[in-house]
Amino acid sequence: MEILGINGSPRTGGNTEILLDAMLAGAEEAGATVSSVKLSNLDVSPCRACDSCKRTGECIQKDDMQDLLSKMKECDVWILGTPVYWWGATAQLKAFIDRWYGIDREFFRNRKAVLIIPLGSSNPKTAQHVLGMFEDIFAYLGMKQIGILLAPGVYERGEAKKRSDLIEEATRLGKSFGTIK
Repeated sequence: MEILGINGSPRTGGNTEILLDAMLAGAEEAGATVSSVKLSNLDVSPCRACDSCKRTGECIQKDDMQDLLSKMKECDVWILGTPVYWWGATAQLKAFIDRWYGIDREFFRNRKAVLIIPLGSSNPKTAQHVLGMFEDIFAYLGMKQIGILLAPGVYERGEAKKRSDLIEEATRLGKSFGTIK
């Protein structure tokens, strides 16, 4: 079992990173091979809507997306993490998702995905657009969402570390994903 964590937060040491690390640690403890990437450390340019990918089968942009797709292809589960920024996903995660446009849908079919969504608001409804976006994307691509960690009320950098309930839930979920066949 190989699990890839994809951190869409630009903040180092932030709540997304903390919860993603806890989830990956749980999966590793259960026997999975884990790795992670931080999108803000990669060169993933926004989609240009040029449709070159539709004509040639390849994106015209030569950046880190090709290597990231290779990593994703080798993994059984993708953990996608993004804090809620203005009722949506971060720009880094959205640029990454927009680049899925030119990828053959078979790449995604039956892929397993997990979401980590920390938000400063204590109202979980603040994440409804992010959750809805992923629900629609996964349905459209034929992916399987196998878990969600919604973490309301963690605004300050590193605040998730003080929330044992969130760390325990992230670890528990990670352990359960580490045993998926």
